Amino acid sequence: MSTSAQTPAPAAAPQTPKTSRIPKIPFWVQILAGLALGVLLGWVAKSGDIGWLGSTLEHIGDLFVQLLKLAVAPLVFFAILVSITNLRQVNNAARLATRTLLWFMVTSLIAVAIGLAIGLLTHPGAGTGLTPKDGKLPQHTGSWIDFLTGIVPTDVITPFTELNVLQIVFIAAVAGIAALQLGEKAEPVLKLSRAALELLQKALWWVIRLAPIGTIGLIGHAIATYGWNLIGKYATFTVDIYVGCALVLFGVYPLLLSTVAKVNPLQFFRGAWPAIQLAFVSRSSVGTMPVTQKVTERLGVPKEYASFAVPFGSTTKMDGCASIYPAIAAIFIAQIFNVHLSIADYVLIAFVSVIGSAATAGLTGATVMLTLTLSTLGLPLEGVGLLMAIDPILDMMRTATNVAGQSVIPILVSAREKILDRDAYAGATSIRIGETAPSAAVEPAVDREPAPAAA
Repeated sequence: MSTSAQTPAPAAAPQTPKTSRIPKIPFWVQILAGLALGVLLGWVAKSGDIGWLGSTLEHIGDLFVQLLKLAVAPLVFFAILVSITNLRQVNNAARLATRTLLWFMVTSLIAVAIGLAIGLLTHPGAGTGLTPKDGKLPQHTGSWIDFLTGIVPTDVITPFTELNVLQIVFIAAVAGIAALQLGEKAEPVLKLSRAALELLQKALWWVIRLAPIGTIGLIGHAIATYGWNLIGKYATFTVDIYVGCALVLFGVYPLLLSTVAKVNPLQFFRGAWPAIQLAFVSRSSVGTMPVTQKVTERLGVPKEYASFAVPFGSTTKMDGCASIYPAIAAIFIAQIFNVHLSIADYVLIAFVSVIGSAATAGLTGATVMLTLTLSTLGLPLEGVGLLMAIDPILDMMRTATNVAGQSVIPILVSAREKILDRDAYAGATSIRIGETAPSAAVEPAVDREPAPAAA
């Protein structure tokens, strides 16, 4: 008896149960949430005199800053070394470097002029109730002798252990120039340096993703420690710093982008905002450097040039910390100590701001730069102590301005040299912090999910 063969029906594919995907919270929303929560917890700790909460907030903020600083020394060294050697891949490298430095100086001069104008108009030291007795000498001071002699280290170890960024830059610059002279013989060292730089940037991006948590600690500790009463004493000074930085950030930079580079300023903020907001939170230009370089490249600046200009700017381009802040702070301290400043003194402030900005070296705070300015003017260094309490709140806006300038200048120079990719600039979108490794190919972050982790 014959039977017809029956082909078994294919098994139905198992249906994957539909799960609701939790939407990703944008990084800027996380930062704002961290700011709000930090203010709330700081207020609770201050008003309720809750010691353990204030201590916890302090430890969280300190840990975040320590993680950032952990990578600073090697990151600066390898970034500067590699960036200098990358210049050999760029046509007219010497002219690019010179024009970059000139634009750094021009924008610093504009920024310090804005700072002086605001200080002279608002008299930030008047009516504060502060007296010279409230001041105290800072732990770290700066002078022109220290600045000039301190560039060259006594050995190659101490700058890294003591985190002297200016000396690290000097060592890295010498090593980079020597590598250029050696050519192919230095390639093994450069290969190792590039790998080390990528490794450091990858590790730093992990730290960057913790920024919302770090924000809670940093802001919360500031409010819990000083409260609103102390901040009220510095209301005019604080507003002056924020207004001055805002004028540079949202006035000067957009004007230069539209007139010199002839690009849409709004598009710049769309592309560069991740770096600006991270700088606001971290208060570290060097810590923000990987993000700054990434957004600058996305805005059409050639990678070979951006890898030089951004690390160089992260240690020397400080319109907020080295221009606006010392100008207004010098006027504030002079008024507290009842010292009259002449026109020659204002010229000296501008000179120090333009020439001495490398003293800030991309770290949190601007104490060394301020003491350098005060010592040049002959103002009491005890005045620095008057500003220490309010410094963390000021430093956020200062650093955001610094980082924006570190991205704007490469765009200006690239546009003038006709090497700016204007299509890339026009199409640049915001990136998701930590979504891709810094060394990976950069693609628009819109509607893109991160690759699954390897099994």
